[in-house]
Amino acid sequence: MRTIRASEIGTYLYCHRAWWYQRKEVPSENVREMLSGTEIHRQHGRTVMLAGCLRILAMGMLLVALVLLVIHFVGQVL
Repeated sequence: MRTIRASEIGTYLYCHRAWWYQRKEVPSENVREMLSGTEIHRQHGRTVMLAGCLRILAMGMLLVALVLLVIHFVGQVL
């Protein structure tokens, strides 16, 4: 019995004919477009990762600012 991968199920659900072509190893006619789409997804992934890193950095800077604010007010009270 052969193993069915999740990507294969996704292909089948998206387009039964594409799944059949893939199983029969029929070469794709739009290789250039697929490569372009792959590159766009790669760039988007980098952008999402950068946004996540910047968010973590912003949270860290906010935490440091709050700590400094508390230190400032505690210093004025004492």
